[in-house]
Amino acid sequence: MEALISNLFGNISSLKSAYIELQSAHTPYDPEKIQAADKVVISELKNLSELKHFYRENNPKPVCVSPQDSRLAAEIQEQQSLLKTYEVMVKKFQSEIQNKDSEITQMLQKIDEANQKRLKLEKNLKLRGMSTNEGSGGDGNLQFPDLTTELFISTYEAAAKAVHDFSKPLINMMKAAGWDLDSAANSIEPDVVYAKRPHKKYAFESYICQRMFSGFQQKNFSVNSESAMVMADDDTDTFFRQFLALKDMDPLDALGTNPDSNFGIFCRSK
Repeated sequence: MEALISNLFGNISSLKSAYIELQSAHTPYDPEKIQAADKVVISELKNLSELKHFYRENNPKPVCVSPQDSRLAAEIQEQQSLLKTYEVMVKKFQSEIQNKDSEITQMLQKIDEANQKRLKLEKNLKLRGMSTNEGSGGDGNLQFPDLTTELFISTYEAAAKAVHDFSKPLINMMKAAGWDLDSAANSIEPDVVYAKRPHKKYAFESYICQRMFSGFQQKNFSVNSESAMVMADDDTDTFFRQFLALKDMDPLDALGTNPDSNFGIFCRSK
């Protein structure tokens, strides 16, 4: 009996400590500490429940109760009432945790929506040629802080990849339509000896480049359209601003937003 009572009060003491930890984890609010303290409280409650069952199984209700047993019974009753209070508080804290988690989820959704709106606004600004990275010198001379070797290389690699990616489905469709690919490649680049037959794909990539970049050195990109903006010979600033506005955008987004832009006219002409 003494060992049982000792274990009982030991568990109650541990439960009090766990309950204090659970309370302190709410100020400031720390979900990880709350969950850890909650697990300890539940564990101590289970231990107390096991002690109660053990006592009932090994100590049937006596017919005559001594004063000492009455005192112990009163203390046990008091501790049981305290346990019920703790159980109620634990349920309350668990409910608060769920509410906080729900609020966090809602805030994360709002942040995600705000980021999507921000990206959309940035795209619209870029499409209008409004770049936050633009800079100009105090003496009126044009400065290109983003015009670097790395920018040229990355642009070249992106263009080469786009041509390569476009040529693959083009060749597949030509095969499906029954084209003679050998004759087609020879008509593009005559009298070329290829080390391997698959290398003829480079002839088709060459053809795509010739068509897309034909007249690219001209200020109107060889696009004859009254609606196309005519650039002055020294309007380098405008060209570069348009490039910065479009380089990070999805081409389909740019065309869908402003189909009558110079870029849209260029795409239609090609």
